[in-house]
Amino acid sequence: MVKNSSIEINGQVLNIETGRIAKQASGSVVVTFGETVVLVTAVSTDEVREGIDFLPLTVEYLEMSYAGGNIPGNFFRRDMGRPSERETLTSRLIDRPLRPLFPENYHFETQVIATVLSTDKENEADMLAMLGASAALEVSDIPFSGPIAGVRVGRIDGKFVTNPTISQQADSDINLIVAGNRDGVVMVEGGSLFVPETDMIDAIFYGHETIQPMLDMQDALRSEAGKPKRVVPPADVDEALQAKIIEAATPLFREVIVTADKTKRQQKRKEAEEYTLSLLAGEYAGKESLIKEAVHSLEKRMVREMMLSQGKRIDGRAFDEVRKIECSVGLLPRIHGSALFTRGETQAMVLTTLGTERDEQRIESIYGDHFRSFMLHYNFPPYSVGEAKRLGGPGRRDIGHGALARRALLPVLPDGEDFQYCIRVVSEILESNGSSSMASVCGGSLSMMDAGVPIKEPVAGVAMGLVTEGDKVAVLTDIIGDEDHYGDMDFKVTGTRDGITALQMDIKIERLTKEIMQQALEQAREGRLFILDEMAKAISSPRAVVSEYAPIITSIKINSEKVRVLIGPGGKTIREISNASGARIDVNDEGTVTVSSPDKGCSESALKMIREIVQEAEVGKLYMGKVVKIMDFGAFVEIFPGTDGLVHISQLANERVNKVTDVLNEGDEVLVKVLEVGNDGRIRLSRKSALGESLDHVS
Repeated sequence: MVKNSSIEINGQVLNIETGRIAKQASGSVVVTFGETVVLVTAVSTDEVREGIDFLPLTVEYLEMSYAGGNIPGNFFRRDMGRPSERETLTSRLIDRPLRPLFPENYHFETQVIATVLSTDKENEADMLAMLGASAALEVSDIPFSGPIAGVRVGRIDGKFVTNPTISQQADSDINLIVAGNRDGVVMVEGGSLFVPETDMIDAIFYGHETIQPMLDMQDALRSEAGKPKRVVPPADVDEALQAKIIEAATPLFREVIVTADKTKRQQKRKEAEEYTLSLLAGEYAGKESLIKEAVHSLEKRMVREMMLSQGKRIDGRAFDEVRKIECSVGLLPRIHGSALFTRGETQAMVLTTLGTERDEQRIESIYGDHFRSFMLHYNFPPYSVGEAKRLGGPGRRDIGHGALARRALLPVLPDGEDFQYCIRVVSEILESNGSSSMASVCGGSLSMMDAGVPIKEPVAGVAMGLVTEGDKVAVLTDIIGDEDHYGDMDFKVTGTRDGITALQMDIKIERLTKEIMQQALEQAREGRLFILDEMAKAISSPRAVVSEYAPIITSIKINSEKVRVLIGPGGKTIREISNASGARIDVNDEGTVTVSSPDKGCSESALKMIREIVQEAEVGKLYMGKVVKIMDFGAFVEIFPGTDGLVHISQLANERVNKVTDVLNEGDEVLVKVLEVGNDGRIRLSRKSALGESLDHVS
């Protein structure tokens, strides 16, 4: 039976339907807003995936080309190939608030697929997909502690807007995604233009208030069409085994959890685990995985208790203390910009390359194609964490971290008209112990300044953590890997001295209160200011000029009517200039000519040839021209390529001329002076006025 649930947002109906299509899935819904339609399905197998201690959940978000009236641009003309960056990021966006809401011991293979079936190219599909994912799980038999929902929050002219359209987002100084449940916020992701912390808190909780009707929709749908939930039996707990593990491992882990050095801590952890396994191997043969899981849980409890009861962190820092920072720039001689940013045991080498317009990345999507002139790529090689494994392409985590760092730096980039280079920043993570994405942001600022990119202000980032039990709360600044792993929150905040440029927050608890979020943002602001001060010791402002190894880019404006002349038939003229000078030349219909070249000589050579071709005739100037056509009343002389004028028969000589060919013939070179340039572009020339003039004055 088909069931629907609807509300109105911004004058448009948001509708969730279930029971019509994809009925063999465990749960399926169709979410419609405007003319954007998303199908979301949830399926979970009936068999437990043995030998794992995690939730085997996969989330896939698919933007089908037909949804936007497009045919795929790849060779096979098919969708379902390698996911685009946008699809990958949206899949992560949906996964993150869902994952903590499944039972802890639920080990059934589970898959959520969101397929965009139609787009009106104004209402984005990502938030509809998140809503649909929760709704599909709600109406299914899959155990799920929902519902949740997400909205995009914008701010236009000082007023918050729910799910602003793509057109409206261009006028918004906040682009924030907020996901939550009844009790609080569970995920935040987005960027802003130097927005203060207080305004960001208001935006987050405006979003939380806005999602409440969407939760009501799902409750209504579940009550009418929901299936009974599976019963997940509680995990078997061997109390005797637990007691023996606590007795054997606790003394060893007291030393592990206060070892500041990551490598030494890992070694001591390994020794403690191996000792515990050897001690219990005979009595509990075949239960090695249970022992390891219990040892891991013991360490987690001990770390959290140490923080909450003793006020101590693993590496001995205060809760609001940032690790030691070291920064340097200009490391590599031929790289346009380079920086090494080290914070504790996390280190990023960040490199900037400047290119031309032709190096811009073309982004294809169902919303239309566009070009990206700023790229940031994040690489996480296995040696950064002391591992040896096969190298592959970027994974979802790498793409997500790169996107966060790019979003953080976008607001400080110069305008394209003021800085015409295409910019690519690459962050190579050399060591990792927490917050490598924030190291990429800091290193990215330093690297671009070293390259001479005139960024408006440096940007820094810091990752905040949280440990909470009952009324006890510890908010941690600049978390290390184990604090992220054993804690309840990973809250990344980037910005300048003036305000926030990007946020990303994930939590492992059911909700986050406004008070905790305010404290986290204030500590993040203080940490950010400290990091910016440390960065300024290496480089405080962009270099005055770009690297000598960067391409030279020069732009000139020509008369739009001369564009065809410069290009030439079939592009012949512009190609000849490029081949002769070694420069790359681009020209648009408005007459903007961009010359990019490897050195100054190539640039000057190309510009000289361009100016000769597109120059305008000036009254009173002398030109050495070529006769291109003879008429009874005079001769047409080409004074420079594509431009000719008329020498009337009366202007051929001082004496009377009876016949033009008595003085000039086609192909003759002749010195002429410009008498007049008419409003219609016609040029009057005179040979008579040029007689006796020196060739030194010829243009």
